[in-house]
Amino acid sequence: MPEARDGLRERMAGERQAFAQPLRALVKRPPVICEARCSIAEVAAQMQTQDVGSVVLVDSQSRPCGILTTQDLVPIVAGGGIDRPAAELMSRELVTLSPHAFAYEAAIAMNDHRIRHVLLMEHGRLIGVVSERDLFALQRLGLGELTMEIRLADDIGALEGLAIDIRRLCALLVEQGTAPEPLTLFISLLNDRLTQRVIEVVRKRHELDRIRWAWVAFGSEGRFEQTFSTDQDNGLIFVAPEAASVEPTRARLLPFAREVNEALDACGFPLCEGNIMASNPALCLTLDEWTAKMAGWLAASVPQALLDAAICFDLRSIFGDGTLVTALRDWIADHVRGQAAFLRLLAQTATQARPPLGRFGSFTTQDAPAAPHTINLKANGVRLFVDAARVLALAKGLRETNTADRLRAVRDAGGLQASECGALVDAFYFVQALRLQGQSRAPQTLAGGRSAVEDLANRLDPDRLNGFEQSALKEAFRLARQLQSRVELDFHL
Repeated sequence: MPEARDGLRERMAGERQAFAQPLRALVKRPPVICEARCSIAEVAAQMQTQDVGSVVLVDSQSRPCGILTTQDLVPIVAGGGIDRPAAELMSRELVTLSPHAFAYEAAIAMNDHRIRHVLLMEHGRLIGVVSERDLFALQRLGLGELTMEIRLADDIGALEGLAIDIRRLCALLVEQGTAPEPLTLFISLLNDRLTQRVIEVVRKRHELDRIRWAWVAFGSEGRFEQTFSTDQDNGLIFVAPEAASVEPTRARLLPFAREVNEALDACGFPLCEGNIMASNPALCLTLDEWTAKMAGWLAASVPQALLDAAICFDLRSIFGDGTLVTALRDWIADHVRGQAAFLRLLAQTATQARPPLGRFGSFTTQDAPAAPHTINLKANGVRLFVDAARVLALAKGLRETNTADRLRAVRDAGGLQASECGALVDAFYFVQALRLQGQSRAPQTLAGGRSAVEDLANRLDPDRLNGFEQSALKEAFRLARQLQSRVELDFHL
């Protein structure tokens, strides 16, 4: 078994380049389209004639407005009703990407939205459709085998072993020089699959029928920026059944959430020391309770409210009814942008930590326990980009949560120059790459417990870098300071 898994990791490591190719390369034929007013029977006939698994439905101006797949059609064809308009059955939640986006971005989008197809759009025109099957063709055996093992695991013990495989694989990818942006997304994608299976296994032991709920990721997991050293930041959104009140429903969900948190801990995602977890009753809330909580944060001006808000503003759905998370994200985007006082306080917080550079451009280091003459690449590195991108995006009502995506969305909204944005994204991922390299080699246990392990894993002695790497890191820190200066200017600090 160990030899088989070693071979699996090697094959998967060899496939990383396939996932770095542009989506345009996966398009082998023009997209098959039908007008939304066509009947379901006509769409089904088109699928059969063209030998495709999906048809994009368009409006009277040839703009995509929905998609129908063979899976959508099976129950309809079996039960009749094929003369109804296709618009009644189509999925209206279309996810689009640029043809220049990478294959791993499509994999992330499919996982995040629980879909099997993404549309490729360029200059408002539909270029093609990429399916989950297209991505599995890239994976050959490796990723398909591991995800299948996760799907088939029927107990937490099996998932613990697979979690170890994921970490070993990702460490191997770091050693082989995989670019940090696809790597962090890849780590998050595999961790998502693992978390989803943990939830499925645990859910079988709890009576949750008739409750609408969603498991929500916050923090780095919510931003798709997980690394090797990541604890849990999660919560629950739920809707009580009509016949039940909120408190009895919460009482049913909390034991389930506690068991999931404990299972994730067993799989290598430590319990959050700040109790930012779904098993905390303060984070197992209805949608109305969540919006009320966030409204309270917006009205407050104390450091803890800012910290809580910052963590929970980076959110996405992991499992369950994703519409609840979408509704909360929409509420945040609509309400935060008008809170000038809160945004100014958030901007002040985002500019408090400074890049570790001295007056003459030399590194400023700390003598931390077990790590003399080091820089904390999390607290004084990636955090600078994360915090600044968050406040800039929230101020414009943008819904992105990933740091690079936020910077790009701010650029598209006119808040950054294209060249400036590209340099900031590159700088962010350069620091993240150094952080991943250090974490992949860091010890797993230290005196002082998990906090000491995490601190050491994020520390770097700059003298161990070669001259080019030192110059690149200094430039990344200078760009982080420029980003902070933009925040200070925008919010009149």
